[in-house]
Amino acid sequence: MTSKNLEALAAAGVSIWLDDLSRERISTGNLQEVVDTKGVVGVTTNPSIFASALAKGEKYTPQVKELIAEGADVERSVFALTTTDVRDACDIMRPVYDRTDGVDGRVSIEVDPRLAHDTERTVQVAQELYAAVDRPNVMIKIPATVEGLPAISRVLAEGISVNVTLIFSLDRYRAVMNAFMTGVEQAREAGRDLSQIHSVASFFVSRVDSEVDKRLDEVGTDEAAALKGKAGLANARLAYQAWQEQFGTPRWANLADDGAHVQRPLWASTGVKDPAYKDTMYVDELVAPQTVNTMPEKTLDAAADHGEITGDTITGTYDESDAVMDALERQGISYVEVVEQLEREGVDKFEKSWTELLETVQGELDKH
Repeated sequence: MTSKNLEALAAAGVSIWLDDLSRERISTGNLQEVVDTKGVVGVTTNPSIFASALAKGEKYTPQVKELIAEGADVERSVFALTTTDVRDACDIMRPVYDRTDGVDGRVSIEVDPRLAHDTERTVQVAQELYAAVDRPNVMIKIPATVEGLPAISRVLAEGISVNVTLIFSLDRYRAVMNAFMTGVEQAREAGRDLSQIHSVASFFVSRVDSEVDKRLDEVGTDEAAALKGKAGLANARLAYQAWQEQFGTPRWANLADDGAHVQRPLWASTGVKDPAYKDTMYVDELVAPQTVNTMPEKTLDAAADHGEITGDTITGTYDESDAVMDALERQGISYVEVVEQLEREGVDKFEKSWTELLETVQGELDKH
């Protein structure tokens, strides 16, 4: 690895995952290169990433032509194009998976976001994605909606590794950890090898600041201004505290004794949205053991170049983080309102990206 900062991040217990994938990145050797030179040990995708990759990717044309010849419709084409990319990325990441006993070397692919409120179809599509990619190091992304929670348990119970996405609130995060343990308990009842099941919980960071800061600007007081840029970190740090509590219970110890792996917190949405903030803020300030930070390449490059990694920056911050949350409530900013809005917007955003993806692929099918 070429960057001392990224080495320090990994040494502090943070797994560096890349929040991006495209066929170009796979075929040019760029994905292998970031693994070799930047310590990347995992890859996450989402509908927006695929929409962007397909919109400007000549590399997809040969497969599009094959799909036309087969008479595939747009839905089947999107499924085929995205699972092909993820399978190829899984093959590139396989040595990392083997070296880390399955903890890292993971590639995540998301269930169609239009199913975020449909438990049964989410389970069905998760199974289809898992079978289509057909690699042990794939992770299926399921959103942490109320309807997503039972789907998470059921998919894990079948021995499929899951990346739970779109988590904004602490209450929902606790429900996610409960759903995870329930799924692992069901897998044990079914006689599955628990050591083969892995999971991460993607807790979103920068979007919290974007929404809260907007509301603080509307309040317009000096006290409100002093709280800007603090909510995202405080929320994530309190999530880590909740994680320590949940995975410190007898219920978890019982599963761990049977070979289960903890569900690690993953910091998502770690690209800084406000140029007033340091571009590595959500990397430098969220360092703790057994976490994952999935970064867009711009953030990864910034962290490599000028990140300030000083060891654990989460443990010991809980009182201060609670104080930030209390201060926000005193400014009239409702936490519950903010996180509910962010979940709604998160699902909507991915649905829009999925629609874009379908339109892009339909355009390609029509062209050829």
